[in-house]
Amino acid sequence: MDKKDYNENEHLENNGTTEEHNASDNEIEGPLVEETSPVVEEVITSEPSVAAEIEESVPVMSKVGAAPAVVESSPKSNKGWMVASLILAAALIVVLIKPPFQKADGEAAVATVNGTNITKDQLYAKLVEAGGENTLKSMITTTIVEQEAKKANVPAVTDADINTEIEDLKTQFGGEAALNSALSQSGMTIDDLKKQMPIQVQLRKILEPQIKITDDEVKKYYEDNKATYDTVEQVRASHILVETQAEADAILKQLKDGADFAALAQEKSTDTGSKDNGGDLDFFNREAMDPSFGDAAFKLKVGETSGAVKSEYGFHIIKVTDRKEAHTSTFEEKKEEVRKTLITQKVSEMSATWLEETTTKAKITNTLTDPKDDAAATEAPAATEAPATE
Repeated sequence: MDKKDYNENEHLENNGTTEEHNASDNEIEGPLVEETSPVVEEVITSEPSVAAEIEESVPVMSKVGAAPAVVESSPKSNKGWMVASLILAAALIVVLIKPPFQKADGEAAVATVNGTNITKDQLYAKLVEAGGENTLKSMITTTIVEQEAKKANVPAVTDADINTEIEDLKTQFGGEAALNSALSQSGMTIDDLKKQMPIQVQLRKILEPQIKITDDEVKKYYEDNKATYDTVEQVRASHILVETQAEADAILKQLKDGADFAALAQEKSTDTGSKDNGGDLDFFNREAMDPSFGDAAFKLKVGETSGAVKSEYGFHIIKVTDRKEAHTSTFEEKKEEVRKTLITQKVSEMSATWLEETTTKAKITNTLTDPKDDAAATEAPAATEAPATE
């Protein structure tokens, strides 16, 4: 595809790398991105029936797009499992999960418009229509996982557990800026994600003890994917993108007079993918960038700022903030990372089957989907204690 076909704010070629991974496995989007790739896969992909219900009950982000750096750890990426960290995170709306309001209460007005009442029953019906069924299924799935975690004596989820999961996601997406960008495309923040994380931690802790990874498996995986763990020379830079030479020259004068680079990027830059982060583009290799941009950035020392650099997207002012030399990994350096990757993949593979089997065994009533003439559906709770798993 010709670079002219790309969005002006998407200049990066999909060749960037992170410290942990090879350039060939990256998909860099957002500032200077050349192609946009979906970075989220659905976690539940098992057979129809119960699995289909589970899949509907886990409204994950189908596409987040515009992430500054999306990294697959290897050809056998564990991206699917990392995406499972977003389980239950994109529900449309939380509805009141209980049988419809009693008649007297349900007819009470929650609003009036020129004397016309809008009742609680009407509100409830609209909430259910807007997303109540999927939200209830999500809550049922959450309840099942919580019950099974309790039976398995899974320790209470701690802040450290949450932070570990978040750091894993940052690595998987290629950095904090990339994850934030991905989340923002779904109307979420890191804080929103943290609120959804406990269920993910519980599911992982339930399944991990069932997984055994041998040293031979670790060694073979590393040898098969060794190149993905090597890194080329990289720099980390921030930039300010403007349309004209005159604008660039004016900004350079402000910087010379002591203005803050990040503040000017937030105020002046037309690159919407990086301006909110003070123009930060994270680490990238030379080939990942527009040639004129890459050449200029790699000539700078850490802390130096360029003059106006012209590209087909406008004029850039570039500031290099860090640098990493090329590095060839060793097995000893990467073996624990590889083991973690394999465990993560196994958990991802097991989660769909586990959820299907556990949901099938659970005694569940659902007043939104059960037959209307089923009297038990109006009396039983949404989800009852599930029998112990084997």
